[in-house]
Amino acid sequence: MIGAALVATAPVAPAAAPAPADQVEDYYQGAIGKTGPELEAALHGIISNGVTTLDYDQVWDALKATDEDPANPANVVLLYTGRSQSKDSNGGDADDWNREHVWAKSHGDFGTSPGPGTDVHHLRPTDVSVNSTRGSKDFDNGGTEVGEAPGNFTDDDSYEPRDEVKGDVARMIFYMAVRWEGEGGFADLELNDNVDNGSAPFMGRLSVLRQWHEQDPVSESEQRRNQVIFDQFQHNRNPFIDHPEWVAEIWR
Repeated sequence: MIGAALVATAPVAPAAAPAPADQVEDYYQGAIGKTGPELEAALHGIISNGVTTLDYDQVWDALKATDEDPANPANVVLLYTGRSQSKDSNGGDADDWNREHVWAKSHGDFGTSPGPGTDVHHLRPTDVSVNSTRGSKDFDNGGTEVGEAPGNFTDDDSYEPRDEVKGDVARMIFYMAVRWEGEGGFADLELNDNVDNGSAPFMGRLSVLRQWHEQDPVSESEQRRNQVIFDQFQHNRNPFIDHPEWVAEIWR
């Protein structure tokens, strides 16, 4: 696996502002002007270089910084419910918040060892029972509304998040497919258009994720989160937050 040793520390600074445009462009200099597989390969090299890898315990502290509620610094905002909740109420009990793997860790069987299972770009605080309802399902439209998370829907093989974070989910999935290409003994994560991927290293449904990416553009909170991860934790970025147009250049 490309990256540095486990040297991440607990957050000590408030959430950062989005990065200056020139800093972002310098970071992606090796990808500018490329398309298709060449762009994907260039981005993989960029976002895999010089990365600090967290362990699973350090993820708790990271999420308290990356998902801090800007209206209440003592709280985090939960991904699927949108609820603002005390940072200290993390755990495994009902109505606690825990660590959701947006790219389900069973899709590639990477678990929670340092690597894709601890990559904060796709880890988010979620209500414990809502996390359980999502489980390891692929993403798609439709199903029955989730009682504890209005605006979210689920059926036997898929999960649909609320409209406000559909694009966030899509861009996290796109990041994972480019970041994790089989190094370090981990699976090569790829996207497909299925919703029955099981333990295979695939996530879907690609066509729907692309729609969500277009329908829910990058928000200021995503930009801020991206910058906190870059500045304080992993020191890499999600390119599809910084350059949303690259989605169409890679997945045509």
